[in-house]
Amino acid sequence: MPRDSSGIHEGIWMSQSYPRLLGDIGGTNARWAWQCAPGAPLEDVSVMGCEASASLYDAAASYLAARGAQAPKAASIGVATAVTGDDICFTNSPWSFSIAALKQALGIDQCLVINDFTALAMSLPTLGQSDLRPIGGGQAVPGAPMALLGPGTGLGVSGLLTHATGACLALSGEGGHVTLASADDTESEVLRCLRMRHGHVSAERVLSGFGLVNLYQASCEMRGEASRDFEAADITHAAIAATDMACQQAVSLFASFLGNVAGNLALTLGARGGVYVGGGIVPRLGTAFDAALFRQRFEEKGRFEAYLQAIPTWVITAATPALLGASRALDDMRA
Repeated sequence: MPRDSSGIHEGIWMSQSYPRLLGDIGGTNARWAWQCAPGAPLEDVSVMGCEASASLYDAAASYLAARGAQAPKAASIGVATAVTGDDICFTNSPWSFSIAALKQALGIDQCLVINDFTALAMSLPTLGQSDLRPIGGGQAVPGAPMALLGPGTGLGVSGLLTHATGACLALSGEGGHVTLASADDTESEVLRCLRMRHGHVSAERVLSGFGLVNLYQASCEMRGEASRDFEAADITHAAIAATDMACQQAVSLFASFLGNVAGNLALTLGARGGVYVGGGIVPRLGTAFDAALFRQRFEEKGRFEAYLQAIPTWVITAATPALLGASRALDDMRA
């Protein structure tokens, strides 16, 4: 019988794809890491503000120069925008680049660029109990689809499908830009206020950093109060300190809308493997985040309430899981 050479070919491919430069680039921060071998821990994890660099290549070059070590053989980078071809333009950042030009500038043979939440979805099977904070009950069904969404500079959405062989497929889409729905009269009034300003009101219009500002301004309008020149951090601090009723209402609305969108996503994907909440906003809200209201809105889907009650939801507390997910995604290229 001929010898099965698939393992040999895989080993050769692996040796040619390390060491790796890994990136997770959002609208605000660029996260980088180095991985020297298959299964090796991430090294030299760095978080830099995007405003510190003129382009993604400049940010990558700065990171590599700071390491002062060998050049990578491959790179895998998650970016906060849709990846539909060679030309990449960020949704909430002025950065743009060509994948082919980046590959040439870095002098590497393999360069994978994927949506940042596709990368984060690829990391979900690696997360342990210490990386997650549960919200509500439910029990994950092994092998069932998982759902992922995360408010940050924008709203990322993805999912993960697992084949019987254990292979994973992360979904790449732009679910943050779906039309937002209301669950009660207060939310309907919020959407009316936002439609007057923006026309189309997407989920990202409220479930993001600038979305929290939109919710605060709408809350002030509904309360007949003049809004202050608050940024998202100001609203969060005031809500945690309970010093401003409009800020508190904004954070409450944030939890409500997030639960509604998460429940819709769970139903759409049949995500009985669980729903994961990533992004930087929910962890920063701390005790101001109304977990009970989130879970209530998550489950309130009429005849499918019992279906959703059985699905667990978690907040991802791990620092940089998308970097590991980016590496896992690059492994899939060998097929």
